[in-house]
Amino acid sequence: MTDTISTSALAGLVDRAAITDTLHRYTAGLDLNDAELLASSLTEDAVVDLGPAMRRIGYDFPALTPRETVVETLIGAVGPLDTSHAVSNIRYDIDGDTATVFAYALANHFKPGVGSDATVTRHALMMNRYTAAMVRDGKRWRIRRLDIANAWFEGDPLMLLGQ
Repeated sequence: MTDTISTSALAGLVDRAAITDTLHRYTAGLDLNDAELLASSLTEDAVVDLGPAMRRIGYDFPALTPRETVVETLIGAVGPLDTSHAVSNIRYDIDGDTATVFAYALANHFKPGVGSDATVTRHALMMNRYTAAMVRDGKRWRIRRLDIANAWFEGDPLMLLGQ
């Protein structure tokens, strides 16, 4: 007896991989200071709301929109830092060409050029919860709205302001 995967099951797996790639393009764009890569993860009318995460550590931060503003702001603030974002625990609710995606993102931030220096202890480590509304845009999935809430924080919040 040969087990086969149905076409719809296979399509679901392909969508999950493409959605995961979208989250990875978003975070890699930040880590690599790559505006084009970051932009590739977002719709033109994208909204990224870091407000819940930032308010938890004492900052008032408005939602960013559209894509050009999101990319300009995030690349300007996070791009120069030595950062690493690790995305995990991804859960998907896919309905045709739209999806709601939940994930964790562990993000560590160091001043530019010192992230590899073992003697440097000043950093900002965040465990954030991502809730993303995504849409299929041709063969790629893109983030239409990303809400970022903070689960916990360790370190110096001023690192996130480049201070």
